[in-house]
Amino acid sequence: MSFVPESALAPAAYLAGDPIVEVDHPGVRALGDEIRARSRDDIDCARQAFEWVRDEVAHSFDARDPRVTLRASEVLEQRVGLCYAKSHLLAAILRGQGIPTALCYQRLTHGDGHVLHGLVAIHLEGEWHRQDPRGNRADISAEFSVGTERLAFPVDPQLGEIDYRRLYLDPAPVVVAALERTSDVLAVYDAGLPTGLPTGLPTA
Repeated sequence: MSFVPESALAPAAYLAGDPIVEVDHPGVRALGDEIRARSRDDIDCARQAFEWVRDEVAHSFDARDPRVTLRASEVLEQRVGLCYAKSHLLAAILRGQGIPTALCYQRLTHGDGHVLHGLVAIHLEGEWHRQDPRGNRADISAEFSVGTERLAFPVDPQLGEIDYRRLYLDPAPVVVAALERTSDVLAVYDAGLPTGLPTGLPTA
């Protein structure tokens, strides 16, 4: 089943880059071109790009790596990042290959509180499909799918968790602020990351 957003721009809008989702960065473009060259079609290209970011870029917390990455090029060069950063790279790769890709968010239980989680939605065959490139481990399994979603985390509203059903063109400002004000991702992982999205955050 595809993802039906409550608010979105036209799909073509989600091809644009910005200083974080660096569509035209030479390294990002080169990786995208390499993936495209061995792909049968847009779905296969999206799947291969998803699997590359999921598997070749370590999740900062899982790897216990304190380096801060935010921009797509930083994630590509350092091969590490939080869910937000990995989503920025995946969006940049796919947008550069003409595949509309939006940023999405969830509010998940984290310790005694909540944390904002980042993922993407990819527009394929006329519909949006969410994918979570966070990275797998023994207790987490996310797979590429254009049918039933196979995301890393289920959402339980009874626990105060939220599936934000908007599509975002640019990274959420609260995410950018949290990563720009730290020099150690691990130091803010439990206490300094956003706990949710502000009400009324625009899609563009």
